[in-house]
This record gives sequence, C-alpha cells and structure tokens, in this order.
Amino acid sequence: MAYDEGLAERIRQRLGADPVVTEKRMFGGIAFLHRGNMAVGVSGDDLMVRVGPDNTDAALARPGARVFDMTGRPMRGWILVDGAALTGDDVLGEWIEKGRAFAASLPPK
Repeated sequence: MAYDEGLAERIRQRLGADPVVTEKRMFGGIAFLHRGNMAVGVSGDDLMVRVGPDNTDAALARPGARVFDMTGRPMRGWILVDGAALTGDDVLGEWIEKGRAFAASLPPK
C-alpha cells in the first residue's frame, strides 16, 4: 500500500532533527518512533496516532478521527485521522504532539 509522502514530509519537518525520533516502514506505510515506540505514522492518506487507551475517547471526538482497525479488531489506544482533516499545520502539529507525548511516556525500546 502506498502512503502520502507529502504528509510524511510534513511530519518530518515538524519533528525536525530530534535525535530520539526514527523512521521505520510499518503497516504498509511509514512510522515515526520516539525512542523505539511508535508515536505517529502515515497509512495511505491518513495519519496514525498513538494516543493511549486513556485518551482514545477524547481523540475520537475530534474532527476526522476514527478507530484504528487494520485487522477487523480495533487497536485500543490508536486512532486514524483522515488526511483531509490535516490541511492546517497547527492541526497536524497537535496530533503529532499527542502521539509523541504518549510515546515519550513509555520506556525506551
């Protein structure tokens, strides 16, 4: 599956040269990991965000957000945000920070 390289580049620009962030091809797209824990990624035209189980309901209440379900079983603590809802850099930045904050709360891998 191809992924939106433009969205991936916008994420790279937002994350800058953070030395604890790495990229890895995953889920048929690209993932951005914070100390080895996935924070955000791009799948097709959508943004994957790891928000954590306690933040899922609030995240799903935001425009363009839906349950992350690749296998027929929803993944708790993960959401997808429709690429059309990410036209503003401020909105994309908020989602990236939510993903990075959760990944940073986990022990490094």
